Order: sequence, then structure tokens, then C-alpha cells
Amino acid sequence: MQIGYMRISKGEQTTALQEDALAKAAVERTYRDVMSGARDDRPQFQAMLDFARPGDTIVVWRLDRLGRSLKHLIETVMGFQARGINFWSLTEHVDTSTPGGKFTFHLFGALAEMERDVIRQRTKAGLEAARARGRIGGRPALRLDARKLQRARELYEKQEMSVAEIMALTGFASRYSFYKYVVHAGSDAISTDKKGKRSKKIGGHENEGSEKR
Repeated sequence: MQIGYMRISKGEQTTALQEDALAKAAVERTYRDVMSGARDDRPQFQAMLDFARPGDTIVVWRLDRLGRSLKHLIETVMGFQARGINFWSLTEHVDTSTPGGKFTFHLFGALAEMERDVIRQRTKAGLEAARARGRIGGRPALRLDARKLQRARELYEKQEMSVAEIMALTGFASRYSFYKYVVHAGSDAISTDKKGKRSKKIGGHENEGSEKR
């Protein structure tokens, strides 16, 4: 049995092109979703999967109607094959019921794996180059005047102003940084004054100079 699947995003107007193509392919049953292909909770797509049986063929007008990315597309079609269900994309002439169609999808899978390997290698090379220059991953140290930091902590402890008001008053641009250095006030050293001095927490107090001996 040939089962048609159509999908349009909410901004698209009609499925007419898909309907005409599937009709020419003589599909016997059709399912249609109106939502982004990036979503996994497509109700008609799930209903189609529940209905399909081994030996059936799922037909789409174009490959991008089925999956949100090459990786997702390959995983979906491989799932069909594991259940004995064929896949046919009309525009790209990909039919996994034929040897040529199966080869095409295996080739797609190999290319996707190669792309993932290249990305991993580039990421690893970038991290190694950064380490060689004395840098490590993660967020850069916060640069904030020690007096403003202390002021922010005092205002927060009083609980008389909102977090947004304290941030605006003391110069915090990031809520993440505010919660890290004011609310949770960890032991991380941070860059404090404009001259680049680093403050250390000693016994719960900020020390702007060298540690007292």
C-alpha cells in the first residue's frame, strides 16, 4: 500500500502541489500536518507510522517534507527500513524499494557521519589551539568594579529592590552573571577594577590588594 504524507508550515498557504504529486503517484491514503518539520510531535505523522505495515511505501513530494535535517531524515527512513517499510520521495526520485534508492540513502548516511566527524575534529583542534595559548573554554571572567559588586550584594541582601533594578543601578548586563557573583557569590576569582586587579574571597570578604600576611 502506498501512503502519502504532506506537511506545510503555518506560514505556507496550500498543499496543492503536494496533493497533485501524490495523486499522480496513486497513493491510497494520505496524512497531512500543518506545522514545522522541526517538531517531533507531529500528530498525523505519528498516526501514519501507527498505520503503516511491512511492505507499505511512504510517499512524499519532497525530502524536506519528511525531516527537519539530513540527520533526522536518515534516522526516520532507517526506522522505516527496520520495520520493512519503504520510502519514496517523488522530486528527488529516491525509492528505497530499489537497489539504487537504498544505495542513495546509505550514501547520505555516510556523508552525514563524515560531516559530524569534521565538526568534532574542528572543535577538538580549536580547543587544543586555545589551550596552547593559555586559554580554556567557558565564559570569560567578569570585569566589574569591586565597589559596584559589593554594592549589588548589599542591595540584594536588603531585599528592597528587584533584581532588574539592582542590575541597572550597578551595571550588570547579564542576569547569569548577577546570580553567579551576587546571589550565589561563589569562590571564583573575578576581574574587578579597571586596572585589571583580581579580587579574592578571604574569609567571606573581598580583598582588593594582596593577601594580608
